[in-house]
Amino acid sequence: MERREFVRSSALSSVALGFGHMPLPISTLEQTSSSMSDTLSGAATRKILIAGGGFGTDFIRYMAELTGKKRPRLCYLPTASADRPDGSISWFRNCAPLDVEPYVQESFIASTRQDKGWDEVFLSMDGIVASGGNTLNQQAIWKAQGIDEVLRQAWDRGIVLGGASAGSLCWFEEGTTDSRPKELSIVKCLGFLKGSHSPHYDAEAERRPTYHRLIGSGQMKPGYACDNNAGIYFEDNEVRRVVATRQGAKVYHVSLVGGKVVERVMEPEMIS
Repeated sequence: MERREFVRSSALSSVALGFGHMPLPISTLEQTSSSMSDTLSGAATRKILIAGGGFGTDFIRYMAELTGKKRPRLCYLPTASADRPDGSISWFRNCAPLDVEPYVQESFIASTRQDKGWDEVFLSMDGIVASGGNTLNQQAIWKAQGIDEVLRQAWDRGIVLGGASAGSLCWFEEGTTDSRPKELSIVKCLGFLKGSHSPHYDAEAERRPTYHRLIGSGQMKPGYACDNNAGIYFEDNEVRRVVATRQGAKVYHVSLVGGKVVERVMEPEMIS
């Protein structure tokens, strides 16, 4: 076997099995993705479940159902909250009534304490929940660590992704964030979901007018706004279900029509 063919085969094997600690070049990943999509018939459905705020037990239960597993392995990724211990404690408490295996994967780690790569951890899960917190810092850390690339692999494999606040915003192309001083601003995110997002739509007074202003001015793409305790289940980039765990909580699609901002209410189904 020639060296070039050997290297290519080795790279394909590493990605297909989720092994290897050295990140592959983007060009190799793109070629691998294309090759694998040609050889794997019936590609996995890519799933994301978000909430505007409050990704508690009822949302976790729904995520568990979406995995299709009897006792799914669900991982909490608290990067945006700087791995705060109280967030992890709440995660285990919220998972306690459910038939799931809960895990926490911190981002502030040392190789002396962690002997598994990001791919080995995340690609072994059935669902991954990103925490709330500072979205800008979350994105910077994920990209520096290569977590963003592994999360895309997870999404492509059908591992359910989700979260609320920073944990919902992170999956979109862009959205409104309070991650910078003084005022809400635009943050660019992973782009798995097309368009924009605004969480906490009913809970923070500046969210709605800021979102309308940014979309109306063309600074931000149209997208989805979610009240706290309301959310959306996406398959690929299609809305499959709008849900809520609190009466009165709603989801909205916000767009620009004829030069005017139009806010369309999307009535959710209760899942609590």
